[in-house]
Amino acid sequence: MIDQLYRKAVLTVSGQRSIESLVRSRGWGVAQRFVAGEDAQSAIRAVQDLHKDGILGNLDLLGEFVTSPDTANEFAAKVLGLLSDAHAAGLKPYVSVKLSSIGQGMTVEGEDLGLTNARRIVARAREYGGFVCLDMEDHPRVDQTLAQFRTLVGEFGNEHVGTVLQSYLYRAEGDWADLQDLRPNLRIVKGAYLEPETVAMPDKADVDAAYRRLVYAQMKAGNYVNVATHDEGIVADVEHFVLAHGISREAFEFQMLYGIRRDLQKDLAARGYRVRAYIPYGRDWYPYFSRRIAERPANVMFVLRGMLKG
Repeated sequence: MIDQLYRKAVLTVSGQRSIESLVRSRGWGVAQRFVAGEDAQSAIRAVQDLHKDGILGNLDLLGEFVTSPDTANEFAAKVLGLLSDAHAAGLKPYVSVKLSSIGQGMTVEGEDLGLTNARRIVARAREYGGFVCLDMEDHPRVDQTLAQFRTLVGEFGNEHVGTVLQSYLYRAEGDWADLQDLRPNLRIVKGAYLEPETVAMPDKADVDAAYRRLVYAQMKAGNYVNVATHDEGIVADVEHFVLAHGISREAFEFQMLYGIRRDLQKDLAARGYRVRAYIPYGRDWYPYFSRRIAERPANVMFVLRGMLKG
């Protein structure tokens, strides 16, 4: 409950225009701990640097809730360009995309624009042997995102497209069960949006327990799972689980956020686990940055110290 109250307080404050203006004007130097830069080349360089430590990258162009078809198409074009740039740099492109950023909820020529643009993006990723993760957003978008994920897996297969389940949502385990006919590639997260208690668990212990159940179920089903957490207790439990159940290290990976627990990322990679860092970039960094601050009280102090130094 305390974690929920803390998250609510931080996200409420960060939503005030005066606070956003202050952080945008003085906080970019601090935000660079969590955001790789404002352009694709900066993000690609971040991936290349991580490769030196045996860590893979998951690129995410930041931007949420696009309001017109033109801007949605422009955003999709940037993601297509990112895939091509990553390929040209010798990388196997791996990107995350929020469907709201590419037109989800807008109908153009009889079809949801988010699905139309997602088809273009997944097709480009497949051309380069890459992968697209359809990010999960706040709970009103879950049904449509899962339906569009199902459509894309049917058209492109599960080797090139995956999606996310958020363990704090009461519905997550039911959604997992409903997806199993697809043998889906899933990224399991706890969830970072401010959700009402009618749809999301308020207590951390319940969220953590649901998280473990989702990861273990996905592994036991033989489907690829992206274990997205910085929680060392969960990491250790996953290590024990895969050893006890004979799960191949090729069947899963640990995913963590760029700039957070770099020591843990390096340690896991050095011990032979597949590790991937989620690397956001772009000018629309403030909403993402706010959610990272809302996750841990220590992050607030880090930001305040950095801004005072500025």
